[in-house]
Amino acid sequence: MILSFLGTGSGVPSTKRNVSAIALSFRKTGKWWLFDCGEGTQHQLLKSPLKISQLEKIFITHLHGDHIFGLLGLLASRSLSARVETRIDVYGPPGLFDYVQAVQAVSPMHIGYPLFFHTIEPGMILDTDEVTVTCAPVQHRVPAFAYAIEEKPISGALQVEKAKELGIPPGPLFGALKRGETVVLEDGRTIEGNTLVGPMQAGRKVVVSGDTMPCEALQQLAHDADVLIHESTYAHVHLELAVRSGHSTARQAAEIAKAAKAKQLILTHISPRYDDPEGEWTALQVLEEARQTFPNTELAHDFWQYEVKRPRGILDRDDPNGGTA
Repeated sequence: MILSFLGTGSGVPSTKRNVSAIALSFRKTGKWWLFDCGEGTQHQLLKSPLKISQLEKIFITHLHGDHIFGLLGLLASRSLSARVETRIDVYGPPGLFDYVQAVQAVSPMHIGYPLFFHTIEPGMILDTDEVTVTCAPVQHRVPAFAYAIEEKPISGALQVEKAKELGIPPGPLFGALKRGETVVLEDGRTIEGNTLVGPMQAGRKVVVSGDTMPCEALQQLAHDADVLIHESTYAHVHLELAVRSGHSTARQAAEIAKAAKAKQLILTHISPRYDDPEGEWTALQVLEEARQTFPNTELAHDFWQYEVKRPRGILDRDDPNGGTA
């Protein structure tokens, strides 16, 4: 998993930060998902290694303009890409499809590929062979949601040499053994797959907060996350502004990460007021404020990429709940 930050500012674009957009790429498939799509996101894509043809899903946290004004332009431009016919699924809060229909009514656009909109409710909204996506309502001025992307446990490596020593021929039987299945050889021997496969690896978990004030729902959603991407619109010295606008300070984001036992905190959605390196408060000071509470914190900037590495923990194959071995 690789996180690509296409827009890390809040409210309006600036010369240093575009508005909200975060991509999550999957090495195995080459596909990527987009979380929020502020104005100018497709321009940011043109400056990144991401290919619009490989975009598979879009998740919108809430309906403020700095998170959705780039959506329709991006969807329309994808139709102009040669030979792009793969479907796109868009997930978002109630009202998102109404917004799209309203724009379509006055400015029709051609979509040359299957496009599906899903209105989300709290809970699991997506379950694939490899990952699940769960959303939870957070505290903002309008209905808003955070998303948790959780990778399912990964099967351990097949001990190929040991299998060959047992006289198991390479081919379909290897695949069955790797899946932990029991196979019967031509000579009648029964081989348990679990005896030839290493321990299962724990999956990765990434949480995207969207815009929010500190809230219990987000803390619970982010429990044990490998990466928590949390908005940090303000420094704590500007707490009054944060409360008034329904946002968080860097210190509050760090407190959520600490309480949730997250492994890594990444701050984003930074107010333009901190872009001036000679200003009273700077983005680096915002970062240091968070690190005082949660040292393992980074400050995202546009076009920064972060690799979400696999946790070293292993899972007990006999534990259906994926307990730690």
